[in-house]
Amino acid sequence: MHKESDKFGESTVLEGITSIRALIDARRDPGSRNDRPIERILFDEERLRKIGKEVGWLRAVGREYDFPVLPAPREEIERLATGTTHGGLLAVCGQRILPPLSECDILPDGFYAMIEGVEDPYNFGYALRSLYACGLSGAILTERNWMSAAGVVARASAGASERLSLFTADPCAAAALFRRAGYRIVAADVNTETSLPCANMKKPLFLLIGGEKRGLSQALSDMADLTVRIPYGRRFDAALSAASAATILGYEVLRQNLPPAQPE
Repeated sequence: MHKESDKFGESTVLEGITSIRALIDARRDPGSRNDRPIERILFDEERLRKIGKEVGWLRAVGREYDFPVLPAPREEIERLATGTTHGGLLAVCGQRILPPLSECDILPDGFYAMIEGVEDPYNFGYALRSLYACGLSGAILTERNWMSAAGVVARASAGASERLSLFTADPCAAAALFRRAGYRIVAADVNTETSLPCANMKKPLFLLIGGEKRGLSQALSDMADLTVRIPYGRRFDAALSAASAATILGYEVLRQNLPPAQPE
């Protein structure tokens, strides 16, 4: 049995076909900057009858991208994996280089987000998953981030962390870059009167989300053009998780930026 602390360790082993497919799709996307190398794919030789279709597809991709697809005993699969939902498939990978954010990386009418102060890689991955589903153009990370635990983050995000454009930047420097690019900067915080449903969340937008324990740093909060709070349906003094907050905020951005409904 894996210890709870294992999820905080460094790992570039992607687990399960969803995470592996996301990385391969990113490698095939000409607009992607995900350079994570695949060293080898391992499959549980005892499960070959169940996962034969996936293994066949991975072997074809391996010939295209020059990585081996190898059988491995179940004990080796379990030793390398941090989770239990890998389905007998692992990709042993190298590190992904996260480029520093520059003005040329910012789309003219995009939706970007920075998640600051999240203390758990699963929560971080769940947040990326929701924001990706809501149309996020890219995520801005600090130098200290959870991408060292890439396997956990990829699994929690259903592969979104490998599909997304990711950049590193000092938080305040990133906000300054987005402001120069004509973006509005919106921060989420409970200490404001502006309720999310009443806020302008139109793109181009740079969204700032803090972890549930520490929230956003004061310096970053001070750079926001607008601060919004997520309304509750009853008195509740606890903060939402960063993943829950990201889901609610992301879907409000999506809702406000949908094209007008066409008359039938």
